[in-house]
Amino acid sequence: MLGVAHLLFSYGTLRLPAVQSSLYGGPVPTVDDRLVGFRLEWVQITDPEVVATSGSDRHPILVRSGEEDAVDGSCLTLTDDGLIATDDYEVDDYRRIQADLASGRRAWVYVSADTEP
Repeated sequence: MLGVAHLLFSYGTLRLPAVQSSLYGGPVPTVDDRLVGFRLEWVQITDPEVVATSGSDRHPILVRSGEEDAVDGSCLTLTDDGLIATDDYEVDDYRRIQADLASGRRAWVYVSADTEP
């Protein structure tokens, strides 16, 4: 892996083999992790390219809640190009922030665009 490695917490479609193949050219290094202080909701996806890539027009989305909530997911290791491809894939309902995971890792995560940093 050339360049900077970026950690990205995924709780939805970015963990799917078909999505990783489309965005990254194949599987990426992945470990299980958890994000505390958020809960899952759902968003309707209208971008036909994203729907075709993921196979669904309904995607999970994170909203900040409280310390009693946690979301299980995976921490992906991406290249610069992989992170750019992910930014292009995620629709305007999402924004990318950094968060501390239960493992102690600090990773990028896509949350509801309405979420304060």
